[in-house]
Parts: sequence; C-alpha cells; structure tokens
Amino acid sequence: MILLCLIIAILASLVGSICGIGGGVLIKAILDFCKVGSVSTISFLSGCTVLSMAFYSVGKAILAKESKVDLKTGTALAAGAALGGVVGKQLFTAVKNMFENGNLVGAVQSLCVLLITLGTLIYTLKKDKIKTLKINSKFVCILIGFFLGIMSSFLGIGGGPINLVVLYFFFSMETKTAAQNSLYIILFSQITSLVFTLATHTVPQFDWLTLIMMAVGGILGGILGRNQYKKMDNKAVEKLFEILMIVIMAISAYNSFQYAI
Repeated sequence: MILLCLIIAILASLVGSICGIGGGVLIKAILDFCKVGSVSTISFLSGCTVLSMAFYSVGKAILAKESKVDLKTGTALAAGAALGGVVGKQLFTAVKNMFENGNLVGAVQSLCVLLITLGTLIYTLKKDKIKTLKINSKFVCILIGFFLGIMSSFLGIGGGPINLVVLYFFFSMETKTAAQNSLYIILFSQITSLVFTLATHTVPQFDWLTLIMMAVGGILGGILGRNQYKKMDNKAVEKLFEILMIVIMAISAYNSFQYAI
C-alpha cells in the first residue's frame, strides 16, 4: 500500500505541477477510490503531498529566475488563500461533525469536486469565446484568493482545476503562466492549512512512513513535472489539463456513489 501511495504521489504531482492544479485533486480522488484511510486521513496526506510539490516547484522556479508569478497579484491571491485555508478547515470540521457516518463527508467532497471539475472543463473548452478580465485591485484579489483557499482546504485537493479557471477569467493569464501562479497560491494556502491543523490538534491518524513517502513522491513529481513543463507549449498543457479533467470526473462520480451507499 505504501508503494502504491508513492506511485500515486509521483504521477499526480508530475501532471499537477505541469498543469498548475497541484495534483491534490487527483491524489484525493485516487486515494478515496483505493480506500487507503479515513476521509480526514486522505485529505491530510493529500494536502501534505501537494505542499511538498508546490514548495519545490515554486522555490526552484524562483531560484532559477524562471518564475512567471506576478508577485503583485499572486501575493494578494496567496494571502487571501491563506486566510481561506483556515476557514476551509473549519468548514470541513463542521460538515464532518454534522454526519455520524464519516463516509458521507467523502461523498460531499467527491460530489463537489465532480461539479467543479465539470464546470472547469466546460469553461476550458469554451474559453476562446469568453471575454476575460484584468483585475488589478488588491482587495478583490484577496477576496478571490480567499474563495480559492476555502475550496482547496475544504475539499483537501490543494488547489485544483478551479484555480486555473479563476486565473484565466479574472486575470487573462496564459495557460503556463496561470499554472505557475496557481502553484504559488497553493503553496501559501497549504502552509496555512497545515499550521492550523497542527495548532488546533486536529491531525488525523496516519502512518508516518506513508506520509514521508508521499511527500518524497510529491517532490519527485515536481522535479519530473518541471522538466516536462519546459518542453511543452500552452496547447500541450491545455490538452493534458482537459484529459485530467475527464479522469477526475470519472473517479469522483464513482467515489461519490460509493461513499453514499
């Protein structure tokens, strides 16, 4: 099972670092499918894996002076996402406490991921016909980041496809630029989410070796993804993104059904 988690972490982080979705949405869906632990444990492992990948990818790009992150806009979004990450954690706990059966929380998460991913795919396919915006207001950026942070933390997916749609529409970013800015946002939201989890003593039960191997897998995936990212143009990244959306929707639909019964 540990080997399986490592492979999932590497592959999901590889494609996640290329597309800017972090890989958490894929990790969460596959681990739910494989039933490797409770909903809380899977969300925690997924978040830590995404954090390790984002830390490497963002840090390496900055050190190599290859970063496409718009620091003015990206930092405001990241600050909002950090605050949203805390609220998302509290929302997850509140929803979890509403159900005696913890599996129902997994059903809610999977259904939300399915709907968000479907909306993202539709937008991606139609985006050439949609007029985009170019927001510069720091306050609005913080609000948008806050919303993204809530979604990523509550769903345990790191950032997910919705980050890219928001960056496309509200900031008129190209695909590869949006991918890097998305990882920057994910990094801050996941750091805050982890600190909040530790501070409130709400860390779920997990196997340390599994966590370590998945974090290593996140970094390895980030390394491989960074190399591939350099070789791909915007069209190739978009095509990979679209394929991922279909895969995620299929797994999420199955998971939602399995958790609900």
